[in-house]
Amino acid sequence: MCVSYEEKVVVVYHIFQIITFIYSCEVLCILCMFVIISHIDSNFEFNYMTEEKKVLLTSDVFDPGFIAEIKETLLQEEEKMRKELSSFAHRNPKTSVEEYDADFPNYGDEEDDNAREVADFTVNKTLEVALEKNLRDVQNALKRIEDNTYGICKYTGEPIEKKRLLARPTSSSSVTAKKVLTNEA
Repeated sequence: MCVSYEEKVVVVYHIFQIITFIYSCEVLCILCMFVIISHIDSNFEFNYMTEEKKVLLTSDVFDPGFIAEIKETLLQEEEKMRKELSSFAHRNPKTSVEEYDADFPNYGDEEDDNAREVADFTVNKTLEVALEKNLRDVQNALKRIEDNTYGICKYTGEPIEKKRLLARPTSSSSVTAKKVLTNEA
């Protein structure tokens, strides 16, 4: 008797509920589940994990002109973010990844100057964090282009819609997958 993985999960779940209700002891229930699982299909192998799926690549889905256009957009965005970051922060030489530290402004020693320094630093630090995240997203998208995986949803393995990629070139998931992840579906 060959039982699919999904059928096995449903059966085990129902058996777990029944045993838990009868015995009210989860440890005993878990032991019983292992015995039951082993008898459902003694030849069951986890084929769902070893099933070979065709892995889509960027070159299978998108034309080179579209990818070149996206790459150019991402490179321009990367340069723009680096330029903006360097206007109020300096690159941290102690890290191997590209990371910035907001500069603390020095307007003087007066009380008003000190308050303005703290306020400006707070704004700059928030902006630095947001720009660093966006820069990492752009760099990850560029890496996916180089790896020939750009435009393929990291959750489903399906192509991401062209409209989404044009609107948000750093996207790594399809709209459908994103909705499921954010419980909007």
